[in-house]
Amino acid sequence: MARPAGSCLMTLMIAPLHLVHWNPKYNTFGEALKQPDGIAVVGIFLKIGREKGEFQLILDALDKVKTKGKEVPFTHFDPSCLFPACRDYWTYHGSFTTPPCEECIVWLLLKEPMTVSSEQMAKLRTLLSSAENEPPVPLVGNWRPPQPIKGRVVRASFK
Repeated sequence: MARPAGSCLMTLMIAPLHLVHWNPKYNTFGEALKQPDGIAVVGIFLKIGREKGEFQLILDALDKVKTKGKEVPFTHFDPSCLFPACRDYWTYHGSFTTPPCEECIVWLLLKEPMTVSSEQMAKLRTLLSSAENEPPVPLVGNWRPPQPIKGRVVRASFK
């Protein structure tokens, strides 16, 4: 795509989507948390644009699990349908972004964002971090400031 000299192309990222996986060689998620290769998280940045049809399957299931502690079966879903066409990524060993911030994550951050509609984003913002019998606490602002690099090495799957 050609741009005028001196121009800047900017995309506003609204939120990250984290797909959390635990290594099956460990019997439980809790055991995997204690291992340097225990957890892998694929991070996909979200931006507002056209609706992502496949993402709607997740959003429809969220109506049944709006509060902490709820579960609903979610089968026959291939999360790769959420990935952008470009599969380039950055990777590094790091920590969870929520307390207690265990240092057991292999992060894979996709270079290209996934586009969702503003309506889809609004639906995500209806999630609560409180249990059903507690006062509602929206699941927003659940981020932490950037952390020290601590000698981490970031590698890319692309040049």
